[in-house]
Amino acid sequence: MGDITEVRFHSRGGQGGATAAKILGMAAFFDGKYSTSLAVYGAERRGAAIISGTRISDTEVKRYSNLRSPDYIVIIDPVLVEIADVTAGASENTIFLINNRGECPPALEDYRLYAVDVTSISLDLGLTVAGTPVLNTPMLGALAKLGLVKQTSLKRAIKKIYSDPRNIKAAEIAYERVVRVQNLQYTLAASEELEEEAYEELEAEGAI
Repeated sequence: MGDITEVRFHSRGGQGGATAAKILGMAAFFDGKYSTSLAVYGAERRGAAIISGTRISDTEVKRYSNLRSPDYIVIIDPVLVEIADVTAGASENTIFLINNRGECPPALEDYRLYAVDVTSISLDLGLTVAGTPVLNTPMLGALAKLGLVKQTSLKRAIKKIYSDPRNIKAAEIAYERVVRVQNLQYTLAASEELEEEAYEELEAEGAI
């Protein structure tokens, strides 16, 4: 990753993806960093696919173009994997975070993938708007676990936007529940790590 960390959110209208980008930028600011949140592009009507994003840096961010090489890609609505190009611009170092129970969609087999079922978290808490579960705040909690921002800064930012304390609770639960998905990328990385460890042991024993 370069000196600017780019985070792209894939969501539908009404799921709070654009607000998530703003909250993340605010949390980064509370961490003592600079940030910019991109204006939503795509139809902003309820249910339409939306892309939004945040840039975070230790120095002033002067880049305002669309995110083309994201370091993190957050998929709030997992259905979008099937109907949108969520991997556009992704590299082998891009980290994906998806809202599901730990399944890996075929399109994400080759990427480092984390998952958390934020839909269930919000439904269990009764954190809904017009019967629809709130997804953005728990997804941000999972992002904090991945080290993008401090959890304390995220909570502070969420409180600035949402008065319902269940948003904080949802973020805390997601922080604890996010898991690494054991997909093809995970298996290959683990295999390479084992090979390196075996080589180092042989080298230490003077066998090579």
